[in-house]
Amino acid sequence: MKKRNYLWRVMTTALIPAAALIPSAALTACSDKDNPTQGNEPEDGNGKFVFATTVQGSNATSYVLLTGESLDEGKLSTVNNGLLNDGATQWVFYKNYLYALTYNQGNAGTTRSYILGANGQMEARSTEYRISRFSSYGTYNDDIITMSTGEGPASFADSKGYKPMTLLVTYLNVFDETSRTNDTSTGLYSMENFLGNGEYVTLAGAEQSGSRLYCGAIPMGLSQYGTAYDNGKWVRPGFEHLVHTDAGGTGAGGYKAGELIGTQYPDECWVAIYDNEQMLNPKLAKTDKISTPCGRFRSQYYQTIWAAENGDIYVFSASYAKTMTDPGQQTTLPAGVCRIPAGSTDFDDYYCNIEAQTPGGNRSFMRCWPAGGDRFLMVMYDRSLTESNPAATELAIFDASTKKLTYVTGLPENVSSIGKTVYSQNGNVYIPVNVENEQPAIYAINTTSAQASKGVTIEATDITGFGYMTPVE
Repeated sequence: MKKRNYLWRVMTTALIPAAALIPSAALTACSDKDNPTQGNEPEDGNGKFVFATTVQGSNATSYVLLTGESLDEGKLSTVNNGLLNDGATQWVFYKNYLYALTYNQGNAGTTRSYILGANGQMEARSTEYRISRFSSYGTYNDDIITMSTGEGPASFADSKGYKPMTLLVTYLNVFDETSRTNDTSTGLYSMENFLGNGEYVTLAGAEQSGSRLYCGAIPMGLSQYGTAYDNGKWVRPGFEHLVHTDAGGTGAGGYKAGELIGTQYPDECWVAIYDNEQMLNPKLAKTDKISTPCGRFRSQYYQTIWAAENGDIYVFSASYAKTMTDPGQQTTLPAGVCRIPAGSTDFDDYYCNIEAQTPGGNRSFMRCWPAGGDRFLMVMYDRSLTESNPAATELAIFDASTKKLTYVTGLPENVSSIGKTVYSQNGNVYIPVNVENEQPAIYAINTTSAQASKGVTIEATDITGFGYMTPVE
């Protein structure tokens, strides 16, 4: 990888100075990982499946953690049952621990973890955390990792006071119940000019393969710092009109005067490959066969880089840049997948146009997960991303060995949303399916036939996560 100017590798301090541990007594309780093999496999019979549920009442919303013996049959009730909790943006099942990651509109979110007790009941652990806002997450060894990109320390500001954008990482050690953040004071975590074109990036997902971490590098455009650098040298000719002259927008759509929002290079895919969890000095892999490697919903960037069972890394792109307003920022590439062979740090010649295999040849997907072997489960949109209000309410199995996409049959017709977690065993991949005016259920999908069958039903409004856990002493 080419060395970059030090000014472009400066790092920011976290939006919250540290991941502060908060005594649980200081917080008031109220009455959504993609890991495909969450927790341990159900071999010894001592564990249980755990379901994170939402119950919408006439006057209030409750969040309940339920336990059950099976994914394939039965019905579970939240009435006088389960553990009340505060809910989560994303439920992460990892190594017999359950973490409730919470994202609160760019501010610090309250996160805590849970275990399955020896009595078979869910228990909240003693420590709660305030972590920096996150736009993506992943796992590495004993840690759950949350990531975002934010402004750096004032000590690295330019002459106009513009601060460089930096990678902000929080590590949650699931065994020790501790938290730490990366050291942003050294200037080594700058995300400015990350790809050599002046733009800063954010990371989508963190997939461990061996000792390496594979992360999608998502170009975000030019920050105030990047636009001003060297009298605007990084503003691509013909893109000058995209530099904002005033601040505007709200939430995830907000911008500052001097920013250029969105990449000027939409027909590229980059993967940052790190040697370890320190996430420094990545090797960059690039292909021009697909666009940015992520799924997206508002400010969240979903992981679409996954390892197959043989170690090959499959890199999926939903081609979200098709939705950009300016034609110069719209990708011409369809949703597709490429591959980085096991042990390699470069793409090979593998490519598949996923979009061409969808009805009408123009649909994309929101997110995907490994489903066993070299098959993947994909949450598909019901229409093109460029049409109004596409809904991600369909499922498909992608077989990477044959490059074939097969839509799942057997799902209910009134699907309102698809769950955020999956579980694979015995040739099936399981996922929550929420339906209109009915109770949600877990569906088992045969990865060979792509046939779905209804499993356990939950008497709740929806299922926001599930996984398998064994007791922790």
